[in-house]
Amino acid sequence: MKPARSLASRRAQAVAGEGVAPHNAARSATPPSAAQQPGRHDDGVAEMHADPSTLRLWLRLLACSTQIETEIRRRLRRHFGTTLPRFDFLAQLHRHPQGLRMNELSRQLMVTGGSVTGLTDQLAKDGWVRRERAGDDRRAFVLQLTPAGRAAFERMASVHQVWIDELFGGLDATEQRTLQALLGRLRWTAAERATHSGDR
Repeated sequence: MKPARSLASRRAQAVAGEGVAPHNAARSATPPSAAQQPGRHDDGVAEMHADPSTLRLWLRLLACSTQIETEIRRRLRRHFGTTLPRFDFLAQLHRHPQGLRMNELSRQLMVTGGSVTGLTDQLAKDGWVRRERAGDDRRAFVLQLTPAGRAAFERMASVHQVWIDELFGGLDATEQRTLQALLGRLRWTAAERATHSGDR
């Protein structure tokens, strides 16, 4: 299997038209039907005029995210014998020393309840997490880090920060702040448009 980075690069090249035939190369000489006229889809929805530069930008963001995540996963396995899901699980509990219910942790991690249960079982067996029944709901459990789990996570987190600093080291402090501001604005505006898009 080829690395995700090369796949993203090939997709970006295809979008840019490098090494692929133009979309109109095999256009039929038969006039299009009314439903096939430019600016309309078969379902009658008006076609939006796309800007290929936005697609290239999206692919670049995807490639960067995948590349960095893949490297972090590799280093966590190599140096700590752990996985990124386990690290993220511990990170959430570290941010909430009072503990989190399992359904809250599931929402924070954006994973299924079954995934949280599996990780909880593993980390409880390692002695890094404890679960206690919630006082107001005997069917629910609250998860907390044990002292051993907190110490183990903090060791990993300090090294993880060094890795992130290294991987972003190609950008100076000003560039990093600019990128953070732009991505923050993109996240806000994308969420706003998604909220108002309906079923488009």
